[in-house]
Amino acid sequence: MTLSSLLGIEMPIIQAPMAGAQGSALAIAVCNAGGLGSLPCAMLSVDAMRAELAVIRAATRKPFNVNFFCHTPPTPNTDRQAAWRAALAPYYKEYGIDPETAPAGPERAPFTAEAARVLADFRPAVISFQFGLPETRLLDMAKGVGAKILSAATTVEEARWLEAHGVDAVIAQGLEAGGHRGNFLTGDMATQLGTFALVPQVVRAVKVPVIAAGGVADAHGVAAAIALGAAGVQVGTAYLLCSEASTSPVHRAALKSEAACRTTVTNVFSGRPARGIVNRATKELGPMSDLAPEFPLASVALAPLRAKAESQGRGDFSPLWCGQNVSGCREIGAGELTRSLAALI
Repeated sequence: MTLSSLLGIEMPIIQAPMAGAQGSALAIAVCNAGGLGSLPCAMLSVDAMRAELAVIRAATRKPFNVNFFCHTPPTPNTDRQAAWRAALAPYYKEYGIDPETAPAGPERAPFTAEAARVLADFRPAVISFQFGLPETRLLDMAKGVGAKILSAATTVEEARWLEAHGVDAVIAQGLEAGGHRGNFLTGDMATQLGTFALVPQVVRAVKVPVIAAGGVADAHGVAAAIALGAAGVQVGTAYLLCSEASTSPVHRAALKSEAACRTTVTNVFSGRPARGIVNRATKELGPMSDLAPEFPLASVALAPLRAKAESQGRGDFSPLWCGQNVSGCREIGAGELTRSLAALI
């Protein structure tokens, strides 16, 4: 079965869910162009998620994807949080911020039964997960709405695990990909492979369709991934400059600058490895820091610094998520970009 027939889409192009950089508008544009648009829900309240889903349903009858994280929220460690705030103290002083009174930014929540009940009202064609899969009861609820289930694997072992636990397709996420790494069986970054090394190994290891993600930015990249056995591709970074994306002004400026040619995997923004453009925070605090609290708690203390710097037009403390290939980033409509990605297949 092809990916297009499995998911009910016209072309095997999936727009990667990008929490914080998009909402329903981007997903709708991709869906209406014939790809699979995605709505990231990790940073949405249940009410906000319901409102966004209602907008999508009103604007398209095409299949769409709803994406969730499925991490286990950590128990806050007072000592670790104090050490992290101590590391940030010089920056608070520099910006004149009282961290005790500064508002925290939005947090990232995992998939819940309450979210599953909302999905039952909208019955999306696809539900995707990052960081493995939710517990069996919640996964059964997701499947119960009639959706196909996708999740990301960063190693062959993770791909086999996902297949054994019932996914309909595996997203093979290469090390080039922007945003959070999907690894869940190991935290060892030495296990992480590039997309075109990972994809053929995963294709050989599982029977379900494999979706290539990471470093794919144009039609030639799409064709190359399919030539290696991928059933389709998931593209994120290339959509960040589209008119329908809600990418912040400082993030857009960084993507259009020479800075976008230098990215790194860092945990300082959330507590979990993710690829973004190198900035002051990653250079001075990381890129990987043992002081950063567990995901997603690291972001809380950084939020006031991010807000202050962005108010001055700087992304020094912003998570400027970006993959290693920005060549496909263009200030065009997401529908046009989607069609161009499928031009050679």
